[in-house]
Amino acid sequence: MEITLTGVKKRFKTVEALRGVDLHIRDGELFTLLGPSGCGKTTTLRLIAGFYHPDEGKIMFGDREVQEIPTFQRNIGMVFQNYALWPHMTVFKNVAYGLQFQKIPKADWSRLVNEALSKVGLVGYEKRYPGQLSGGQQQRVALARALALNPDVLLLDEPLSNLDAKIRGSVRAEIRKLQQSLGITTVYVTHDQEEALTLSDRIGIMCDGNLVQIGSPHDLYERPATRFVADFIGSNNLVAGTVASVGDDIAVQTRLGLIAGFSHHAVEPGDICTVSFRPENIRVLTEKPQDPGNHINGKISFASYMGDTLRYEMEHAEGLLLKADIKDPLHHKELAWGTPVWFSFQKSAALIIPGNNSADGQDGDPSCR
Repeated sequence: MEITLTGVKKRFKTVEALRGVDLHIRDGELFTLLGPSGCGKTTTLRLIAGFYHPDEGKIMFGDREVQEIPTFQRNIGMVFQNYALWPHMTVFKNVAYGLQFQKIPKADWSRLVNEALSKVGLVGYEKRYPGQLSGGQQQRVALARALALNPDVLLLDEPLSNLDAKIRGSVRAEIRKLQQSLGITTVYVTHDQEEALTLSDRIGIMCDGNLVQIGSPHDLYERPATRFVADFIGSNNLVAGTVASVGDDIAVQTRLGLIAGFSHHAVEPGDICTVSFRPENIRVLTEKPQDPGNHINGKISFASYMGDTLRYEMEHAEGLLLKADIKDPLHHKELAWGTPVWFSFQKSAALIIPGNNSADGQDGDPSCR
């Protein structure tokens, strides 16, 4: 089932939650709406579900306009953040709950519930109550309830946020495998970038009621269109600058000195821009390298050991903090705080993003530009 939103706006009193969203979700894909709290992603999902009515715009399921059609007639399955399971009902009754509203004969309930439980690996749990299940099992019951309706569209609103990190990783893999096997159009809402990158065919990045970029996980990570996207997807170093020259490489004047890089967009000398370079593309050296590339010096101000990664923060003389990741810390002697170092990275690792020269940003820059 294809889903299309055209010029969709939604206001809550004086708050403009959506500012005119245009979105096309392809048949059978898992599309994730990703963004910070309050960006409009859950509002968009609830408009697709029919829980909200748009103030302006159209919502299409295939060639059918649905914004005037009530939720129970849209043939959707919904999984909520808190699972919304009835604690006094067994797993069987929770999964069967929606079938009565679809006027499905009671004689078919047992078959449909068993099929749904089989899909999520919970056959044999029919007589248990939600309180007797783990968080991951409760989440799968909620998913089975949605699938029992044989929906055209599956909607998931932060479905893993209540699970601990280890369980969350395994459950999201189960969701992805199930979605691919069923081929059902799925819209997934999360604020967790790792979740989005792992699960999605495509991702829509939202900020302040707008869709700021849509693309595959690879595209958004490697080709962010704005400073906000570059900051929000993965960890990054973002340095404001002005284009100094354009040739085989683009040279940008920054507080760190000249940085050479490339851009996916046309830029001219004098243009304001942001230089983006990822921590995993940086070498950490105790002596100035002699090879061509970008070399920035400073002192180690912090080191974080994360098992598979050692994250260094370096403070530059201008006061900027830069991050670098050592991906093989087992074979690396950790440097003491205060050690003079050089952060070195290739020109091909420095992406020049036009616009938004308001300030040098660390993670969490709220600007949507």
